[in-house]
Amino acid sequence: MIDETLIASLGVADDEAMALLGEVFGSSEDESRMDEILVDQAADLRAGKLIKGRVIGFAGDDVVVDVGLKSEGLIPREEFPNLNELRVGDEIDVLLESLEGEGGLIQLSKRKADRQIAWQRIVDTSNEGDEIEGTVMRKIKGGLLVDIGVPVFMPASQVDIRRPHELGDFIGRKIRAEVLKIDTERRNIVISRRKLIERERESAKSRLMETINEGDIVTGTVKNIADFGAFVDLGGIDGLLHITDMSWGRINHPSELLKIDDKVEVKVLNIDRDKEKIALGLKQTESSPWEEIEAKFPVGARISGEVVNIMSYGAFIRLEDGIEGLVHISEMSWTRRVNHPSEMVNVGDPVDVVVLEIDKNKHEISLGMKQTEVNPWELVTEKYPPGTLVTGSIRNLANYGAFVEIEPGIDGLLHISDMSWTKKVTHPNELYKKGDEVQCVVLEVDQDKQRISLGIKQLTEDPWHEAIPGAYQPGMVVRGKVTKITNFGVFVELEDDLEGLLHISELADHKVENPQDVVGQDEEIDVKILRVDTVDRKIGLSLKRAQWGDATGGDSDGGNQGGGMGGMGGMGKPGPARGGMDDHGAMGTDKIEF
Repeated sequence: MIDETLIASLGVADDEAMALLGEVFGSSEDESRMDEILVDQAADLRAGKLIKGRVIGFAGDDVVVDVGLKSEGLIPREEFPNLNELRVGDEIDVLLESLEGEGGLIQLSKRKADRQIAWQRIVDTSNEGDEIEGTVMRKIKGGLLVDIGVPVFMPASQVDIRRPHELGDFIGRKIRAEVLKIDTERRNIVISRRKLIERERESAKSRLMETINEGDIVTGTVKNIADFGAFVDLGGIDGLLHITDMSWGRINHPSELLKIDDKVEVKVLNIDRDKEKIALGLKQTESSPWEEIEAKFPVGARISGEVVNIMSYGAFIRLEDGIEGLVHISEMSWTRRVNHPSEMVNVGDPVDVVVLEIDKNKHEISLGMKQTEVNPWELVTEKYPPGTLVTGSIRNLANYGAFVEIEPGIDGLLHISDMSWTKKVTHPNELYKKGDEVQCVVLEVDQDKQRISLGIKQLTEDPWHEAIPGAYQPGMVVRGKVTKITNFGVFVELEDDLEGLLHISELADHKVENPQDVVGQDEEIDVKILRVDTVDRKIGLSLKRAQWGDATGGDSDGGNQGGGMGGMGGMGKPGPARGGMDDHGAMGTDKIEF
């Protein structure tokens, strides 16, 4: 029966009210049928049971529902997803939560009833492996909660092929997934979006690999970015877009051009069908700026650019978008000793350069900075012809000589062989140190190799031409000091910076194993001159022949040759008047090699 209270609340005549309520509740037969349902289920009501109810009114934020008991139940309006369509008299499914709720009212739930019905419907209609659709509700521990009619769980590892950086980005999104597991006892369902994607991609990959060819222009989606490039989803398979194939210009990281989910048009560069790998190119979709490079930047042309990168071996200069050239460190200055390119330029600096060489195939341009200035070496030949006296500072010492700076950026090499006419120099540091100022004579200028040869000994006359041969003649016996003892003989200083070699075979009449058994370091001894070699600049000496003296018979001219050692000018010193040649002549009977 229709409640009289409801009739009174309409504020119209009884007949009109009955007509209105009749439209709401339906025919009397429907009302009667519903009453029978309520009476039948009232006999078997218990908490947790799914039952039928009838909307009989609205009270504030609640919907009043009659389930056939002496008291009605109140259900919050928020539990009705279609509240705007709800009318008094509508039949609904509800879950009986308690027979004794607050205020004596029974406790009902529309939401739980819907979930239980939905659960049963899903259990009845879905199997593991089926595809379903739902909306991501929220992020929970270990994954996402998805509404497919009932809340189901999707583990984080099953969200996508690659685990997303942020699961929260999926909240609110409608997704398709595959049912992994249905646990009816625990009323739990696990789904996988990843498995569905993998299955679809495998099918799409097969179709793609059958149709795609090298040279094709295809569209894909950027799925991942690494330091070396980006992976682009072509629809079933990912292709690698390497950083070197992204732009004709310089980029330091792929993220400068691309971001995740970007749609890009790329060219297929290579396909490995066995390994299912595809190489892609982005810059190849445009014409190469290198095609007309020789016309744009001819060799010898002076152009302007910007420093974009600096390495230990040189600086890269951007000439235009996609075109860079290298200024090698050796091409930065004619005169300055550049240890690192940063001494000359910084990133971002505008610079003028000259094109030195172009390798179109390798996409390489060699540039020069120093070529924009006058080469000072072109003036060196005129400024320092051979024979010119120069004064400079020793900048560096090497095993083979000393580098002398004769003007800023212009060095000459003073070789050890050009340091002294007479002294045997084994290392320049025996005579000089860095920073010493020296006067030299220019010996030679090689403009092509940018070298200047210097000499110090050439400042004085070569004593081996006249002075030494005149003062030291074969057969003379002279006094000298032992300066060095070696396993093959002894060096004897005859005067400052002038030494002769006393071979081990000339130490004594008997065989000598160790020269130190005969002479000692710094010992003064008398030796006979056997040979004066002005070509090799060597003097051969003998100790045993000097000791024989006149007892060997001597040379009739010996007395004359033995005297007067002072005729060398600055080189000579008085020598003893000793006996002359032995019976076998100046060189003796043994052949001595110096």
